[in-house]
Amino acid sequence: MAVYTDVSDEELADFLAGYDIGGLLACKGIAEGVENSNFLLHTQGGYFILTLYEKRVAEGDLPFFLGLLDHLAARGVNCPQPVHMKNGAALGTLAGRPAAIVTFLDGMSVKRADANHCAMVGEALARMHLAARDFPLKRANALSLNGWPPLFATAEARAEEVLPGLAVAIASELSHLQGAWPQDLPQGVIHADLFPDNVFFLSGGLSGLIDFYFACNDFLAYDLAICLNAWCFEHDASFNITKGMAMMAGYQRVRRLEPAEAKALPVLARGAALRFLLTRLVDWLNVPAGALVKPKDPAEYVKKLRFHQHAQSARDYGLLA
Repeated sequence: MAVYTDVSDEELADFLAGYDIGGLLACKGIAEGVENSNFLLHTQGGYFILTLYEKRVAEGDLPFFLGLLDHLAARGVNCPQPVHMKNGAALGTLAGRPAAIVTFLDGMSVKRADANHCAMVGEALARMHLAARDFPLKRANALSLNGWPPLFATAEARAEEVLPGLAVAIASELSHLQGAWPQDLPQGVIHADLFPDNVFFLSGGLSGLIDFYFACNDFLAYDLAICLNAWCFEHDASFNITKGMAMMAGYQRVRRLEPAEAKALPVLARGAALRFLLTRLVDWLNVPAGALVKPKDPAEYVKKLRFHQHAQSARDYGLLA
């Protein structure tokens, strides 16, 4: 989440007139994240999140994202629900951008996750995977194997500004993954970005999952690999096997990995690390002037990638059986 597009009071008032959520009491920009422009709305009807979809999000993908939220919420996954306009539409236009309003979830993200948090995330991820099994829409993952080379091409010339030798290291890793990437694993809808700032906790429990704007169809185990990257490393980039064991056990309690998924986990984890290294690198080098956003350091994922390159099996991530 971030703020790239300014919205005037007049534009916002006209937009909200299309909803039945009461008059506006307050509106505040949300600075976290790097993708869309987000605002916390307080109206007479309560609290809501307003999102303006920026250029990286294709407008044609929005029915998938918003429909998925409705689908998951109907099946018991606690996630934001699109607020439909008086005319029934979930999507409108504001300040020249596609825009939507979703419900506000109570809870807070955690700054320092422990093993219990990781176990709850594993369970929630598996429940989301099962709940989305019958979602009828499809969206390819533009940030998987085939999308990484063109993404790298946009940043390769300046990669050395971030870390000496980075361009060569990325090119080598791309070459390896293109030869090792699995071809036939269970697929479905994945969140693809379930980082700690996208999971809320309240009163000792997991209260909700947010920010589904990278959701797509891909290997289910790849989503788990993303979570291992996001949740189970310490600040010094060491992998916390206790957290890994908790996350894997939590996932397995709801949906057991197939043997082929477990075997592929080290490669999937390498791919997940490279994916976030690349997108962070591009964002680091291309922050729009005046944007209310703090780009995330791509060097963090260089360190994580080194761990994955030495992993031999799923046991290195905490899978015991």
